[in-house]
Amino acid sequence: MDKVSFGFEEVFPDEKTARVGSVFSRVARRYDLMNDLMSGGMHRHWKDMFVRRVRPRSGEAILDMAGGTGDVAFRLARHGAKVTVCDINADMLGVGEERARSRRIDGLSWSVQNAEELSFADRSFDAYTIAFGIRNVTHIEQALAEAHRVLKLGGRFFCLEFSTTTWPGFATLYESYSMNVVPKIGKAVARDEESYRYLVESIRRFPPMERFRAMIEKAGFTQTKVEPILGGLVAIHSGWKV
Repeated sequence: MDKVSFGFEEVFPDEKTARVGSVFSRVARRYDLMNDLMSGGMHRHWKDMFVRRVRPRSGEAILDMAGGTGDVAFRLARHGAKVTVCDINADMLGVGEERARSRRIDGLSWSVQNAEELSFADRSFDAYTIAFGIRNVTHIEQALAEAHRVLKLGGRFFCLEFSTTTWPGFATLYESYSMNVVPKIGKAVARDEESYRYLVESIRRFPPMERFRAMIEKAGFTQTKVEPILGGLVAIHSGWKV
């Protein structure tokens, strides 16, 4: 059996799935606080921008994969979309459901799902979104194929994910920050340095923007494109099922 990457380690696929699950169970309660601290609050702007690109419409069905604590789903729901929030990790979904109740956000469905083996029927959704989750999937190609399968004809795929910035000076600065500072913030705030070291390493191992765009296209999507943010530190990938 071929091994897959878990950060900078090579592990067997089942082991990666279990270890990723453990990472997110440990950080679930402080995940959103850590996102604010690590990005200086910029993740909120990126998610707003992402949802504007999706252009959710009232009444349409959207699958928000790796939706965890609900950040993207809440934004989609404000436009009247019927959002099914999915995550492989029940602890992350539990935090999301609590946040929805506290904010009195209704109309969301919550479901524990593996992105590689979705339980939904073919052509069930108008749009599929995944934000900062695809790099944690064990078999990315399989998750992309499932996204294509559950979308209706004319459906759209949108992915927000960290990538590798092409700005030379900024790239060096961010590399130092992410490898040396982020795990320390994780240790101080979430009391979990190891999990945040993995999350940083997983970004470094994720395919470059154009290679990932080609993977989306290979899964059957057309009109694929990538929109870099901060030179590609973060990128919005998209494609259509026609």
